[in-house]
Amino acid sequence: MAKPELLVRQVRSGITSPKRHVATLKALGLGKMNRVRRLPDNPAVRGMLFAVRHLVEVTPVEEAES
Repeated sequence: MAKPELLVRQVRSGITSPKRHVATLKALGLGKMNRVRRLPDNPAVRGMLFAVRHLVEVTPVEEAES
């Protein structure tokens, strides 16, 4: 069974956000608009996404069964 993953897309700019939010976006690999990343679904990533929830869109990845 594959590990659960999240598909994360930045939908709003972090320009006017506090430096802490900008640093969180960079840590997630989302430094620019409309960048999409596949990230593992774990408590650390969930906490970072919660901090910038107003800037990103998160969808769970559905793995195709063979």
